Amino acid sequence: MKYLILMHIDPAVLENLTEEQQQLIGEGHSQFMATTKENGEFIATQALGDPSRSKVVRSNGERPEVTDGPFVEAKEFMGGFYLLDVEDEARALELAAQIPDASIPGLALEVRPVVFSDLGDG
Repeated sequence: MKYLILMHIDPAVLENLTEEQQQLIGEGHSQFMATTKENGEFIATQALGDPSRSKVVRSNGERPEVTDGPFVEAKEFMGGFYLLDVEDEARALELAAQIPDASIPGLALEVRPVVFSDLGDG
């Protein structure tokens, strides 16, 4: 079963990390990717740009219009994700707990099942 692990980022938390903590996070993500690839559970990961670079497309009642993002004002934003193929929700939660962000107060991981998928293989 596929699960998406969304990484919710609070820029204020990241700004207060030491260089050593930032390095440990980078190394932790590298290890997580290597382990899940080795186990055959890894499908994809993407890191997203800062919300200040996003645009929102939504209807104004007549036609879609483009505005600067993000969609909502919040201190946290989605910074990236992992897409995994695992046995069950318990395994998805077990893996999410291994992502370095899970051990940093102020950061969060959201684990959500994928109910439809088209990976565009072709």
